[in-house]
Amino acid sequence: MWQDPVVEEIHRTREEISERFDGNIAAIAEDAARRQGASGRPVWKPETPNKNFQPTR
Repeated sequence: MWQDPVVEEIHRTREEISERFDGNIAAIAEDAARRQGASGRPVWKPETPNKNFQPTR
């Protein structure tokens, strides 16, 4: 079966990040937000937040 080398690299990177934070998704997100802020690059933010398509109760 043919494997795409780009997809394989993405899978390896995701596994490395997960191992670094013991699979803690909150810690991964906090680290990503910290690195994003430190980068100084502009971040797109929508003018309006996403709307729910399903009614909430």
